[in-house]
Amino acid sequence: MEIDIGISKEDRAKIAKGLSRLLADSYTLYLTTHNFHWNVTGPMFNTLHQMFEGQYTELSEAVDLIAERIRALGFPAPGSFKEFEKLTSLQQPEKVSDAEGMIQQLLSNHEDVAKTARSIASLTEKAGDEPTRDLLTQRLQVHEKTAWMLRSLLEK
Repeated sequence: MEIDIGISKEDRAKIAKGLSRLLADSYTLYLTTHNFHWNVTGPMFNTLHQMFEGQYTELSEAVDLIAERIRALGFPAPGSFKEFEKLTSLQQPEKVSDAEGMIQQLLSNHEDVAKTARSIASLTEKAGDEPTRDLLTQRLQVHEKTAWMLRSLLEK
């Protein structure tokens, strides 16, 4: 069936493509955060273990919202590691690092996801896609706040 929501198919395709990159970044960050939750050690173990759990839980909900928005725009959402690997801008850690290395990696990843979200914003404005712009605003708030909190842990 044809979709008639007031956004052209061409604009919906561009936005869905951007959201697919955001989905891949978000899922990659989810996986990294969950990995760090399982493997963190050291004096900050309890604090970081709990913090990472809160972060990956939030990301788990976010990937669903992003994928559902892609579907609402009329396009398939990527859903495999192979697709995510092609689409993501994030680097996967080669090995599990110490707690400070984990914090630095997550900080960098949250900033990168924010950049991906921000790169889509102009497309949504041009197309008049308020629901996607609202989703992006919410994602930016989460990633920028999380980056600030992680950055604060690294200050001496």
